[in-house]
Amino acid sequence: MQEFELFKTQYPFDLLNDEEFEEIFGEAVVKEYSKNEFLIHEDQEDDTIDIHFLVSGLAKNIMHRSNGRQLSVRFYYPGDLVGIMILLTSGEMRFSVQALEPVKTLCFNRESFLQVMSNNTKFSKVVMDGISHLMKSLYDEVKYKSSTTDEQDDRELYKKRAEAYMETPTFIHPDASIEEAARMLQQQKIEALIVSDDGKTMLGMIGYGEILKAYFENDHLNPVSAYMAEESYEINQQEFIYDALSYLKHHPTEIIPVLHKDKVVGVLRQSSFFTIKNSVYFDLTYRISNATSVEEIKPLSPILNVRFQQFIRSLIKEKMFAYDIAELMTNYNDRIHKQIVQIAEDEMIAEGHGAPPINYCFLVMGSEGRKEQSFSTDQDNGMILADYENSKNYKQIEEYFQIFAEKINRMLNECGFPYCKGGIMAKEDKWRQQMSNWHKSIDRWIEQMDAEEIRDFTIFMDFRPIFGDYSLAYDLKKYVTDRVSKSLNLHQLLMKDTLRFRVPVQPFGRISGVGKKRTLNLKKSAIMQIVNAVRIYSMKHGIEAINTVNRLEALAEQERFHPRDVENAKTALHRLMLFRLEENLAQLEEDETLSNDLKLTQLKKDQRRSLREALIIAKRLQQVLELSYNRNRVV
Repeated sequence: MQEFELFKTQYPFDLLNDEEFEEIFGEAVVKEYSKNEFLIHEDQEDDTIDIHFLVSGLAKNIMHRSNGRQLSVRFYYPGDLVGIMILLTSGEMRFSVQALEPVKTLCFNRESFLQVMSNNTKFSKVVMDGISHLMKSLYDEVKYKSSTTDEQDDRELYKKRAEAYMETPTFIHPDASIEEAARMLQQQKIEALIVSDDGKTMLGMIGYGEILKAYFENDHLNPVSAYMAEESYEINQQEFIYDALSYLKHHPTEIIPVLHKDKVVGVLRQSSFFTIKNSVYFDLTYRISNATSVEEIKPLSPILNVRFQQFIRSLIKEKMFAYDIAELMTNYNDRIHKQIVQIAEDEMIAEGHGAPPINYCFLVMGSEGRKEQSFSTDQDNGMILADYENSKNYKQIEEYFQIFAEKINRMLNECGFPYCKGGIMAKEDKWRQQMSNWHKSIDRWIEQMDAEEIRDFTIFMDFRPIFGDYSLAYDLKKYVTDRVSKSLNLHQLLMKDTLRFRVPVQPFGRISGVGKKRTLNLKKSAIMQIVNAVRIYSMKHGIEAINTVNRLEALAEQERFHPRDVENAKTALHRLMLFRLEENLAQLEEDETLSNDLKLTQLKKDQRRSLREALIIAKRLQQVLELSYNRNRVV
């Protein structure tokens, strides 16, 4: 106990009498955490969460959003109490707390601490005031970060964004009575009101559920601020509307606030979407997001779900660009990946391995990373781990993520995403590394890369985060972009590798097929020629975009490509991807093995002309690349 005597004069413990101090500090233990280790993880059971007093070091608070992304919303400094808010809110306010540097805490017996709080009103008030302030700051931060993150998670079927469907919001002041709110809802025939003290920013929402609760408790004269819901799903006005539709379809009494930065500019309601015809996507994605096992997800896989395949056919019939359909399919696959990572995390806990001991980010690469997926695909993924080199739990962390990654890859394989033949998967050590080792690998790649590794590197270059701490991926992306843009030797290697596969179109437009069946591999012989050429130019000019169409548009914006050439490349990409989609759908219908091979003998005259034009554009890109390669080559 003597080691804790100095805390007797430290606020707020100076408000305790000797007996209360003895009760709290008598069972206190000192705990130490290495950088990136978790003090508290949101997946912990309530009865395992400790109350910590931060003695030294810095920690951060992490909250997970429904899309799998982590949001870092607050720092903890020496003198802060950690963990008590989760206990006092009965687990309603869940988050993780992670060490940003080596951290030392005093860990208290929770029952003793809460007992002293109930007996000492002054001490309790100080603790509760701190929690109240923290909850408000957390809400404000989450609201701000959620509203200013313009994530275009899903492309809308008819190219519409939230602002095209939103309706005028109705505001109510937080001091207005419940009775007044009920009258407004009835008169305006809407589902909910935005609670705001300035008619712009949102404090919360109040709907029939909260109002009924107030009336049942005979509280209808109390202000709406006492009953409003502070946590709400919201969408930016420039986002596509799939997520909002999926949410509304299963929450018919809710409204969704539409934000411009942190200002409410509209609301979405069930009736806002009466003009939208197709709801297959919304049904399937909702089922994925609520699945708790691989068995539930498997029948929803694109290659196994006939409804999804029919949905893609309808998009083709609607003449949607094939690269937009590919992006939509990738978003669908993303949902499956995210849910599988979450299920794997839950399994790790259920099996006694516990929650992830440090932060991590699950990456997708290759065509999934570029959002250019078709039905014929395999796994290309990896994992970035926060640095744990100096952790005393180094071996346990290594073993944890080995088991975890193997689970994820196995589950994906079961759900129609076959193992990568080249081994580019998170379960392999090469593709699951802590940040500092990723930096070393990238340096080695760039300085010593040989012809065999070039393929791996091009797949890796198109990585994208889909679950966990996105900041790890963003930091790594900046590092890669900076290193790559300065490496002329790497550009030459990439060019040389790309030029190995010639676009199979002859000078007079004759398309060369392979074998007796005269097939053309759409991916290797055509699509990848466009993708690779555009990637090389993007790398050269420091463009961080991953999707090929986005890269093309960025090159045009920087005046590196002529706008006409960009439109030509996009047209070629659309046509080639369309051939691949239609071929895959035919293969699925005939129960054939999925491949990227197109049978040239079965093409009609107009199809052959369309294919020839696309291949000529791809060949032209390859020729421009070859001229650049020969000009820069050191003889």
